[in-house]
Amino acid sequence: MRKMNEERKGKKMLDRRRFLSVCAGGSAISCGLPYLVSSETANPANPANPANPAVSAGAAETVSFSVMKPGKAKHVIQIWMWGGPSHLETFDPKPGAGPAYCGTWDSPLVTNVPQMEISQSLPELARCADLYSCIRSMTHETNHHEVAAYRMQTGRMPGEKVFPNLGAVISKMRGYDAGYDSPIPPYVVLTTGQGRFSESGFLGSRYKPFISGGDPSKTPFLVSGYILPGIDQARQARRQELLNGLDSWGNAHDGHRVLDDVLSARQNAFQLISGTASETFDLGREPEAVRDAYGRNWFGQSCLMARRLVERGVPYITINYRGWDTHKRHFETLTRRQPEWDAGLAMLLKDLRDRNLLDDTIIWWGGEFGRTPKIQRESPWFGGRGHFGRCFSVMLAGGGFKGGMSVGRSDETGENVAERPVLPQDLLGSIYWQMGIDPTAKMPNEKGFDLPIMDPPSENGWLTELTQNS
Repeated sequence: MRKMNEERKGKKMLDRRRFLSVCAGGSAISCGLPYLVSSETANPANPANPANPAVSAGAAETVSFSVMKPGKAKHVIQIWMWGGPSHLETFDPKPGAGPAYCGTWDSPLVTNVPQMEISQSLPELARCADLYSCIRSMTHETNHHEVAAYRMQTGRMPGEKVFPNLGAVISKMRGYDAGYDSPIPPYVVLTTGQGRFSESGFLGSRYKPFISGGDPSKTPFLVSGYILPGIDQARQARRQELLNGLDSWGNAHDGHRVLDDVLSARQNAFQLISGTASETFDLGREPEAVRDAYGRNWFGQSCLMARRLVERGVPYITINYRGWDTHKRHFETLTRRQPEWDAGLAMLLKDLRDRNLLDDTIIWWGGEFGRTPKIQRESPWFGGRGHFGRCFSVMLAGGGFKGGMSVGRSDETGENVAERPVLPQDLLGSIYWQMGIDPTAKMPNEKGFDLPIMDPPSENGWLTELTQNS
C-alpha cells in the first residue's frame, strides 16, 4: 500500500485544461476492440464453478455463468457512499437482533415487493423496490478505507501495478475506443474526486475523470471550466471570434495533423463553456417541480445532473457522496441525512424509467465497506459504528439487472455472510458484462502489460441471477 501511495503522490485529478491537452495529443490503441462481446461470440469459460446463488423466494432459476449473454447497457451511474454506509440501516435491517445491534431502528419497511424489507428511514425507496435489487452478502474482509475502496472500484488487491477503476476502463472501452465524440468527457465525477480511487492507473491520464467541482444545488452550478463567473455567452463568443482572427498561422496551415488536433481541442474547449455542453450543466433548464422532486440539496441535484449527463450520452458518472464514516453519533447522522438520498435516488430511478433510460443505465450504490453491526456505545463513540468489510450491502438497478430481488443473505445479526458470498470482482465483472465488455479479455494499454480486465470471479461466479438476458 505504501508503494501505491508513493506512486500516486503528487498526481492530480484531470481538470478541463489537462483534459483538453490530453485529447489533443493522445491516441487510442488500435486493437480491434477484442474486449467487446456479442451474443454470437459470448461463451466465456468459467475458471471456477457456475454461479450457485442463494436468491430470495420467487427469483428466477439460476443460469450458468457459461451461458450468460452480454448486456447492452450504455451508461453507469455510480453512487459512492464515501466512508462506508451501514447495511443495517439501509438494505439489510435486523429488527430481531435487539437493541445492541439495531438500537431503536427496529421497524423496517415492507417494500412494494412482497417479503422484501429495507430500513425504516427509506420510505421513498420502499415504494419503488421493483426497480432495484439488493446484494446482502458483499464481502472482502478489508477494514481499511484505502484498500477497501481500491478493491471495490478495481476488483483487485493493491500491488505493484496501479489498476484503473471501473469508470476509467469504461471511459476507454465504451468511450474513446468506441467512437465517443462529445466535448463532455466520457467519465464525469460529481463533484469531488477521491484521488487514486477515481483514477486511471496504468491506462494513463487520458482516462482520468473530469471532476465537476461546484455545488449543483447552487445557482448557477459553477462547473470547473464550463461556467465562467462574470462572463456571459455573448462575451465568450466575441472572445472566441477575436482569437480565431488572430490565429493567422493556424489559418495558413490548415490540414496539418498536429495543428488540427490542437484546433480540435480548442473547439472542444469553446463548446464546453459556450455550447450545448454548458447547457447540460444548467439545471435551471429543468422544471421547478422536477428539481423539487429530486430534493433541493447537493445529493438530489447531483442525481438530477447525472440523469442529464446520461441524456447527453456520457458513459460513466460517479456521485461521490461524503459523510458516511459514522464512528460517532451514527443514528443522529442518519436521521439527518438519510431523507436526502432516499428521495434523490428514488426519483432518479423513477425518472430514468419514465424516460425509457433505465434499461440502458446501470445504477450501483455502495461504499468501500459496511459498518460494525454491534453498536459502539462506549466513549468516545457514543453510539457509532466502525468499519466492517466482512459483510455489507450493495444496490444494483437498471442496465439489464433485474429489480425486486435480494441476492445472498447475512446471518441474524448482519455480522457474517450466511449464503452466496459476493466478492468485488463478482460485482464489477457483472457490470462490465452488462456493458458489453468481456472481463476476461486482455486490457489494451500503452504500457504493454499482458493483463485481463478483471481477475476471475470467485467460486460463486458473476451475478447471473440478476441478469435479464441470462
